[in-house]
Amino acid sequence: MNIGVPSETESGENRVALVPSIAESLIKQGHDVYVAAGAGEAADWSDNQYETAGCTVVADRDDVFEAADVIFQVQALGATDAGIDPYQEGQIVIGLLGPYDIQDETLAELADRNVSTFALELMPRISRAQSMDALSSQASLGGYKASLMAAEELPKMFPMEMTAAGTVQPAEVFVIGAGVAGLKAITTAERLGASVRAYDIRLEVKREVESLGADFVELDLETDDSGDDEGYAREMDEEFYAAQREELNRVVPESDVVITTAAIPGAPAPELVTEEMIAEMDSGSVIVDLAAETGGNCEPTVAGETVTYEGVKIFGHTNLPATVSHTASDQFANNVTNFLENLVTDGDLDFDFEDEVIDSTLLTHDGTVRAPHRDDEDAADASEDADTEDGTEAEADDDA
Repeated sequence: MNIGVPSETESGENRVALVPSIAESLIKQGHDVYVAAGAGEAADWSDNQYETAGCTVVADRDDVFEAADVIFQVQALGATDAGIDPYQEGQIVIGLLGPYDIQDETLAELADRNVSTFALELMPRISRAQSMDALSSQASLGGYKASLMAAEELPKMFPMEMTAAGTVQPAEVFVIGAGVAGLKAITTAERLGASVRAYDIRLEVKREVESLGADFVELDLETDDSGDDEGYAREMDEEFYAAQREELNRVVPESDVVITTAAIPGAPAPELVTEEMIAEMDSGSVIVDLAAETGGNCEPTVAGETVTYEGVKIFGHTNLPATVSHTASDQFANNVTNFLENLVTDGDLDFDFEDEVIDSTLLTHDGTVRAPHRDDEDAADASEDADTEDGTEAEADDDA
């Protein structure tokens, strides 16, 4: 196959979807790889390194789409504001596609072009899919960088120190949400010597939090049915969140650093930390809100900005993995390559809908909108749009 790697268009996106070493392994398997000039520069991979690996570097980004059967992208479609790239008839697109933010019109146009799109955000949480789970690989880097950012910004040391001038007490770090990002934030803060506490709505993660050396904060709340079958937190009602905020009010003000990671797939982030709590924190304290992109867990959070409220800095960074772009690109490249390998059987592309990995992530295929993350009615509406664009009778996709 011809594999294409266009340069990323989203502002601040420093990652690239394929790195030279992994491109070289694909080329040895018989594939051809086309890379847009400069695509890897922000992640410290030069055009020369791609050429040395055997890739064809093309000067015009659009030429990648002309040449490729399969497109690897970090962010595209609903994950960017750049619109629809010039995908070709029958092309396959694999990447972080922002499935919850894609408009029906976009899905319809992709289906009309007969483009097959795989959104890696929808990867099922099964053991076989771990090597393809780009959302988790990037979230882990985000949690790592969140702790480093907090340590850099906090006007206190993280570790305890016994000195001739006196004892320096460790910084108090509180992590809200013990998913992939939260667990990595805990691990990193612990290694830096902080005193770490963590909370998650799912009590089943308590043992994992404690195994990392952190204390698990238990709140007096009813948490039955707080997690879904895949381990994600469920969206709760406002009554629950109000009670949760009341309980958190005794923990947040005691913390020097708060790292929030609570997110609900396809829904706004729950607001957990109020201005009242933040006002009780010491001046100079730091909050890193990893849920900023979907509204934030903290009341004053502004996506993409750093704000100060009552002397507390609140970071609303929306793409921390891109700040460690070299490692993030390497991880992502492994994820998309493993996904492609799963899509191939005996050297041929195989859209096996019995495969949970394929069935869960495929948004559009064979002229229809599948959108497995949407309810039947929404997916059917998008399919109708696709059918009526070319004048054929509108008919909902049976697989939607």
